[in-house]
Amino acid sequence: MLSLRLARGAHPLVLLRRLLVAIAAAGVAFLLLCALGHAVADPKATGESLVRLLWCVLPLAAAVHFAVAVARTDPATRPRDGLDAIGLGPVRLSLLAAASTAVSCSLGSAAALLVYLELRGSLGGTPLSGAAAGLLDGGAPLPWAATLTLLGLLPALAAGACAVVLRPRREQRRSAARHATAPAPTLPVPPEQSVAAPEAARPVYAGLPWGVTIIACGLALEAYVGHAPVPKPDALLALPGQSGGASPGLLGGWLLASMGLVLAGPGLTHWCGALLAAGRPGPVRMLAGRILQDAAQRIGRPLGVLCAVAAGTLAAVELYGAAWDGTEPSPFGPLTGLGAAVVMACVTATAVTAALDTRQARSETNAAILRLGIPASMLRGAAAVRTCVLLAVLAPLTWLIAELTALPLTR
Repeated sequence: MLSLRLARGAHPLVLLRRLLVAIAAAGVAFLLLCALGHAVADPKATGESLVRLLWCVLPLAAAVHFAVAVARTDPATRPRDGLDAIGLGPVRLSLLAAASTAVSCSLGSAAALLVYLELRGSLGGTPLSGAAAGLLDGGAPLPWAATLTLLGLLPALAAGACAVVLRPRREQRRSAARHATAPAPTLPVPPEQSVAAPEAARPVYAGLPWGVTIIACGLALEAYVGHAPVPKPDALLALPGQSGGASPGLLGGWLLASMGLVLAGPGLTHWCGALLAAGRPGPVRMLAGRILQDAAQRIGRPLGVLCAVAAGTLAAVELYGAAWDGTEPSPFGPLTGLGAAVVMACVTATAVTAALDTRQARSETNAAILRLGIPASMLRGAAAVRTCVLLAVLAPLTWLIAELTALPLTR
């Protein structure tokens, strides 16, 4: 009930983010229902049904990632003064964010179920009833137990991920308790008698060497296992390396390369800011570089995920495009397009959400800069410079990873 009350009084931008979470959940639920419908209509094709269900893992993971990013930036779930007195501490607020996420995902899953049943012709009464009965295997009834289980999968995973990610760390709880119980100092403490400062945080670029190493391992694994010809477009999961299916080594190489991009994202973002601020920069370049270095931890990981998804998409288009000569059925059907659209939309929305959260966290600094008499055009110019530098660095890198990923399979 408290989650619904907070949602009713939330800012329109917050409501828009939750609506996007519900739409993403609807797309994932629709794909899961399509996989279930295929399994029910053709019980003997166990392998194909399992592969269809496994391919739904990518949109599911992207939707969970987006839901966690939206819950993290929700102002209603941030700790505030006075909430501890009514029992809403950091732990309770994390549970509240998990409940709000579960409600949004459940609404999207329910909407997807209604649309799916209507397109299959199970409801009737509208012009769209049964419009896609052949594509969605409308001849076989759905088992409701399996349907409800699949529909509850995304809300449960998203809520659990929010509760784990937003739960305060042990160091944060100790620091909060120490500040709450420590008496106010009456006299200035000399520097040599002050309490030792905590250990320095791990730099954001520490994951860059590991990311480069993992990318190299993934590409090497693909080069080792990817000596088969280009895939056949008429197969369900046509990837080279194994007859009739996908090579585990090839998929493992793709996953390693993607994981490396995600790990290298914060480091790449930090060094882009360092390059901007190097030498004798002007005010705009200095401001852009320092802001980019400060925001590397927030936006680096979502940008790495976006680059990994874009690289995988470019590699898949190049591989299947090389195998399709136009006379055979297209390897990309409507459900493939829906899954790719859900993944790309979720990772893009996550990156945009992280950028907006960074801007919100920097609002006081921007206000102080404007009070000093610096024109707002300088802030806009710095934002444009940051965007151009990130595009100039990450776009060629994404294209290079995609080409190296597809190279062992097209030579």
